[in-house]
Order: sequence, then structure tokens, then C-alpha cells
Amino acid sequence: MKALSIATALVLSAASLFAKPGWSEDYAASLAKAKADNKLVLLDFTGSDWCGWCIKIDNEIFSKPEFQAYAKDNLELVELDFPRGKTLPDKVKAQNEKLAQEFGIQGFPTIIVLNSKGKPVGKLGYMPGGPEAFIAELEKLKNK
Repeated sequence: MKALSIATALVLSAASLFAKPGWSEDYAASLAKAKADNKLVLLDFTGSDWCGWCIKIDNEIFSKPEFQAYAKDNLELVELDFPRGKTLPDKVKAQNEKLAQEFGIQGFPTIIVLNSKGKPVGKLGYMPGGPEAFIAELEKLKNK
């Protein structure tokens, strides 16, 4: 019985094995958590292993302690990846493709910000100025 519980836990956690630390790949679960915690949802449509601007936004903004501290208190982070050098689980790939179509994604990176009810409140991309500038834009969206 214990082995079955461990196996189940491993399967359930496998959906986030490909996402960056602190990020989820599960849109529905993140939306539910955002609703319960009254947080914004940040959807990062990315080509994590090939898109230069995606790598730049990750290195200059998302990986910085200032952004991570802000995100912990204010955001549910969802990585919707379209990699070329790694294979995502079929379920994740299908979810990402469906959401890209639903939100009309035409290029990477595209950041869609949803309110806690799941309604879009903004669309962002790479911007200079590091985490401070990005957080300032998120604050404007939060107060919409």
C-alpha cells in the first residue's frame, strides 16, 4: 500500500517536472489556487530552450529574488512551454496548445495576466528594467 502511495505521488508531481522552480504546468490547478488565495495568474507562454527573448526574461526578471518574493505573495505562476529540444508529456503539450489558441498567442514570450476569477487583465512581454519595472506593470494590472 505504501508503494502505491509513493507511486501515485510521483505521478501527480510529474506534471511539474519540466517547469522552472516555483512554476506550475497545471493551468486548472493554478487557476483554482489563485481563486482560493485571491492572486493574479501569470501565464508565461515560452520557448524555454530556443527563444532568446524568453531566456532573457527568465534570466533578467523571473529568476531574480525580487520577482520571486513578489510572486510568492501575489501570483500563481504557470509556464506554458513550447520547447524544441525536450519532449513534454502529451497532456501538458495538449493543454499548452489549447491555451495558446484560446489566448491568441502569436509569438514568444507572451505573458498573459489573469485576475483571480480567470479573466485576462493584461498582456506583457519582455521589458527592460529588471524585476522592478515588471512588478510595477503587474501592480497596475492588479489594481484594474
